[in-house]
Amino acid sequence: MSATPGPVAAAPGVRWLGHSSALIVDRGTVVLTDPVLTDHVAHLRRRRGPAPIGPHVRNPDAVLLSHLHADHTHLPSLRMLDPDVPIVAPWRAVDGLPALRQFADRLVLLRPGEEARIGNVTVRAVPARHDGRRWRRGPQIAPAVGYVAEGDRRTYFAGDTDLYPDLADHVGPVDLALLPVGGWGPTLGKGHLDPTRAAVVARLVEAGLAVPIHYGTLWPIGLDAVRPRLFFGPGAEFVHHAERAGVVAVELHPGGELGV
Repeated sequence: MSATPGPVAAAPGVRWLGHSSALIVDRGTVVLTDPVLTDHVAHLRRRRGPAPIGPHVRNPDAVLLSHLHADHTHLPSLRMLDPDVPIVAPWRAVDGLPALRQFADRLVLLRPGEEARIGNVTVRAVPARHDGRRWRRGPQIAPAVGYVAEGDRRTYFAGDTDLYPDLADHVGPVDLALLPVGGWGPTLGKGHLDPTRAAVVARLVEAGLAVPIHYGTLWPIGLDAVRPRLFFGPGAEFVHHAERAGVVAVELHPGGELGV
């Protein structure tokens, strides 16, 4: 649907930069989620929207990292940020990805349930059901998390997750939910939300407004013609299912914003 004055005015400002990268603005504080600021991530390329530019992209008040996968903890993008930007990450993230030691003096590591004060907002880590390891093999050291940022309003950035018991209790009612609805390839493995399950999450957390993310941006090089519906379709599908569940939802295109 198109944005309407009611829900947009009641929600914090948000600008979706593509994939899981978003700028959240509340009480004048800006947080940047899972920044991917380049046109490529390994074998993936940005197919829709330009590489993010503009105010606060490289100098937010803080960065939130949900887990260690390369399309969420993207080291080249982290190096593009101003050198004094705090980086909030899952507990033991450095053990799971030793390359993060280059940012050690500005890492803020949180277990689920722990909080950090960033400017005028409080950021709380919440559980996620997702394999947060950097690589497919090895021990589970740094679990994936989502975050709830609370200032004048409450914003849920889910990172990557699937449904799990007590999700609503951990997250609680929110004004804005940024929910993953797809992926970056022609299949969607376990530990992810699809549009239908993401709509269930939007209802469970009583989202005043829900915005789909984590789709329609990155895709494997050479696979443009393979299952294009999984690239372009999840956002609109999520809006359809969310509205059937009684949740106001808005699909943005990369670079699109609400209330900023």
